[in-house]
Amino acid sequence: MNGFQALDWVVVAFYFAAIGGIAWWVMRKKTKDSADYFLASRHIGWYVIGASIFASNIGSEHIVGLASTGSNSGVALGHYELHSWCVLLLGWVFVPFYLRSRVFTMPEFLELRYSPQARWVLSVVSLFAYILTKVSVTVYAGAVVFETLMGIEFWTGALLVVVVTGVYTALGGLRAVVYTDTMHSAVLLIGSLTVAGVGLMKIGGWGKVVSIVGPEHLNMFPPLDSEFPWAGLLLASPIVGIWYWCTDQCIVQKTLAAKDETNARRGAIWAAYLKLFPFFIFLIPGIIAGALRQTGQLEFEVADQVFPTMVKSLLPVGIRGLVAGGLLAALMSSLAAVFNGCSTLFTMDIYKKLRPDASELTLVRVGRIATVVVVGLGILWIPILRGFSSSLYQYLQNVQAYIAPPITAVFLMGLFWKRINGTGALAALVGGFVLGMSKLTVEVFEDSLSGILLDYAEINFLYFAPLLFLASVAIMVVGSFFTGKPDENQLEGLTYSTTMAEDKKKSRESWDNKDVFHTAVILAIIVLVMIYFSPLGVAG
Repeated sequence: MNGFQALDWVVVAFYFAAIGGIAWWVMRKKTKDSADYFLASRHIGWYVIGASIFASNIGSEHIVGLASTGSNSGVALGHYELHSWCVLLLGWVFVPFYLRSRVFTMPEFLELRYSPQARWVLSVVSLFAYILTKVSVTVYAGAVVFETLMGIEFWTGALLVVVVTGVYTALGGLRAVVYTDTMHSAVLLIGSLTVAGVGLMKIGGWGKVVSIVGPEHLNMFPPLDSEFPWAGLLLASPIVGIWYWCTDQCIVQKTLAAKDETNARRGAIWAAYLKLFPFFIFLIPGIIAGALRQTGQLEFEVADQVFPTMVKSLLPVGIRGLVAGGLLAALMSSLAAVFNGCSTLFTMDIYKKLRPDASELTLVRVGRIATVVVVGLGILWIPILRGFSSSLYQYLQNVQAYIAPPITAVFLMGLFWKRINGTGALAALVGGFVLGMSKLTVEVFEDSLSGILLDYAEINFLYFAPLLFLASVAIMVVGSFFTGKPDENQLEGLTYSTTMAEDKKKSRESWDNKDVFHTAVILAIIVLVMIYFSPLGVAG
């Protein structure tokens, strides 16, 4: 198995130099105020927005986890990687409300629609989720990549990239994040496509892969009694997808920085195109790796090493270094998005509420300090996460399934039903979070449980997510109808039925037939992929 050679290190060094140059160029510009630091003065074009959304989503947990899942379980979890339609939903449905309200954060939007209490709860839940999942999981998975591919000791690699990413995020704000993300996206796509192509050539083509792994490995609609039942996938995946793509601060923040609604929507459409790639460049290579392993052409000790092992074993010197740059890009992009998102949440939703008279320079300084704190907390959680290394991707999906449903319910119901009030929303957020965390807790202690608690712990997470969503909706409706109607003046422009005709006209003028055409193309591709990887296609 080939190790890293001099030319590989030169390519990686060049990549870091380029990233440093972009970040330095951005940081030369003096930060004017909090809008400039957190939202790049709301002056970002669609092409940068789309690339940044994509790069923020694709982290090392995707590369490690998806390839591992592809090798072990096939394409079942591919539903989560065909969420381009959720990105379209962000651009067409949610963005007009977010931009008209001129908010910095998603909790701030909930305050406008519901109440200050709803804002506080979502801020705390979001920060809790980011630190315990996104930061620590991304760093952990990245360290696995560095250790397997580059021979860098686990903690050295993890700390190095975390520190570098934290520094340029803290100093440059969102402007540094979105511009470096554009380069990250290009390198990541090129590197991953190269791995998939070389793997296919080595095994003898896609037809050979299909004959080796068998149809059950290529079925996106597994039986109801399997680990990933098709009914659960179809119900849970949209709930998690809407939460992640339409209400999560790290993703939505990129559209809030748009020049206008047209650029925000087209940025989402561009990101939706890019989001089609992970299915083919991360999940499918895992299936190819499984076929190579069955034929004795590839060896790896644990599933988490699938993708870095393919890079190390299959690619020539130099190209290997380029792909390593892509892996570093994935890690840094996701971490940068989380760092910036967390600092924005803490500064604008917690600190500014406590210190409403704080100056703009103080807000920027607090945002930078918050970034450093998030880095530290994420590192402190890694030793605990190492105990979950054998099921890292499953752990991540479980946590998301238990956090997402109440937040998705509150945002969706808030836009489409003006009768839902702050009391109902607060009850749903708190009650849903308690129910979700109780499920996660009993899973951790499952081996020591019996009776009804054991039955509760064993509910498949794909079934629990839609049940939690329905429970959250019920809590919200009951809480709203047993209390007073919300103030009509407060709702102006925040629901579909209370949006002024003039605003609707402006929103309609912000898109044309080209936007509709590209949206239709993306949806058609999703449908075709799902048909192909079903009993009606290659899995039949």
